[in-house]
Amino acid sequence: MTKALKTSVVLYWHMHQPDYRDAATREYYFPWTYLHGLKDYVDMVAHLEAVPHAKAVFNLSPVLLEQIDDYAQNLLAWEKERRPIRDEILAALVAEQLPEPGSEEFFDLAHKCLRANRQRMIKRFPAYRWLADTLESVKENEPLGSYLSPQFLSDLLVWYHLSWMGETVRRENTLIQSLQEKAGGFTLADRHALAGLIRELLAGIIPRYKTLLEQGQIEISINPYSHPILPLLQSFNSAREAMADVTLPNREYIGGWERTLWQLDKGLATYDFFFGGRPSGCWPSEGALSEQTLVALQRKGFRWAASGDSVLRNSLKSADNIAAHPELIDDPEFLYQPFQFAGVPVSCFFRDDALSDTIGFHYSNWHAQDAVNDLIHRLEKIAEHARGGKELIIPIIMDGENAWEYFPENAYEFLSSLYQRLADHPGLTLSTFEQWLDKSKPVTQLPRLTAGSWVYGTFSTWIGDTDKNKAWWMLVQAKDQFDRIQKDAFSVDEWLLIEEQLALCESSDWFWWFGDYNPAESVRDFDYLFRKHLTNLYHLMKVEPPVYLQEVIGTGQGDPASGGVMRKGHVED
Repeated sequence: MTKALKTSVVLYWHMHQPDYRDAATREYYFPWTYLHGLKDYVDMVAHLEAVPHAKAVFNLSPVLLEQIDDYAQNLLAWEKERRPIRDEILAALVAEQLPEPGSEEFFDLAHKCLRANRQRMIKRFPAYRWLADTLESVKENEPLGSYLSPQFLSDLLVWYHLSWMGETVRRENTLIQSLQEKAGGFTLADRHALAGLIRELLAGIIPRYKTLLEQGQIEISINPYSHPILPLLQSFNSAREAMADVTLPNREYIGGWERTLWQLDKGLATYDFFFGGRPSGCWPSEGALSEQTLVALQRKGFRWAASGDSVLRNSLKSADNIAAHPELIDDPEFLYQPFQFAGVPVSCFFRDDALSDTIGFHYSNWHAQDAVNDLIHRLEKIAEHARGGKELIIPIIMDGENAWEYFPENAYEFLSSLYQRLADHPGLTLSTFEQWLDKSKPVTQLPRLTAGSWVYGTFSTWIGDTDKNKAWWMLVQAKDQFDRIQKDAFSVDEWLLIEEQLALCESSDWFWWFGDYNPAESVRDFDYLFRKHLTNLYHLMKVEPPVYLQEVIGTGQGDPASGGVMRKGHVED
């Protein structure tokens, strides 16, 4: 290698869960925030702690941070004062009385304890696999369910949480090791001890990331507060820049620019609350960029943003951009540098989709060392071909929580080895985006940006089909009602809740899941939660919710890769 000494690699991990809480009761509809907290947010920070000379960038969604903190506070209140736990699965874990065997409540709770990757998280543990097989056999002959016992459900609850436990915890924590060795016959004391560890782990997540941030080992970015698609809030027509023939809702989302600024302000305030100060970078939800979005990011003081390489490729087709930089057409390394667009001084970094998707969708079936060797070889090849000694930055940007359950042992060997090998590499340097910009290197200027997201370079994942457009129509109707109510008719606290609830309805997650190509269960769950959030918004505004919010928006019948939680950056041939 002759030029690799000048090549930076950025590992940028995105972490987000929508707000699963009911605005009225504060109860959680789904447990994914705390489960990913135990398995992924804990593991991902532990890998950095284990390799102090490694670096990475994390995007931590504001609504995710709030929920992690809320879970920790709720569990602390249970420990100290036995206040109710506002999550059904966690509450069952500590319950003295479990549902009657054979009852609907028993089966509902038991089946929820199978919501885990079958191959990697259930089959790995013989005792858990036996419980799962037994429950599934009973499902085919439900009268046999009355022969199950409360102990069966108790064991299932414990194993569910053991399977979702981070690998870094599993390898070091004596409680987890003793419970796994015990295998069954778990007592109430066992369950309470496990709940105590869960509280401890959740309470430690944010402080652990903050410590690495303060030490300069990681950079933390944010997305707009509730993870909305900012270009679509501003104008549905932005979707036509990359999809000229897309069918759009018949009315715009009025006041989208003001909502964009609100979402960014709220996200910044959340970051300041948990970490202090201001972030340098923003992951615009789903890497969704437009020229107007860049203006908003610049106005709020962000130095950098990131997206997928399809957005850059689409933008480079612009005649204005070709005229400004014709050399980029034949430059195989064009991706490995930041760009600024339309005169807006926000530097944009673009995901290497090939590298990122190889990690997310292929390496899970490889031997860990073979996967690390392959990835480093690819990085070395990019560095070797840099022209004229040009210094490159290679962004690997991907989901930091959903990929790892498809790897053996939550990708422990892969991630541990990857960090160590890159940190020790003589020619590849782990970096952060902020660190790169601090070098004050010239940034390539392009006059035009074609609006799009990291998924295919378009907004097709969130708008354009019948169900997605119907959901947007419902949101537009709710926003119209929001604009009609009088702010002075509400107290300061009431108005704050209304604004926050509107923000939750603006989240990208609901629109991601609409579409018959998605799994039926996921579409059902997110359809329900979107309509529930809208219903709660009307209640907070003291307006009767429309009847159509009681009707299902769409159904799913697909079987996409990774259950639909992850997508590839490029359209597959």
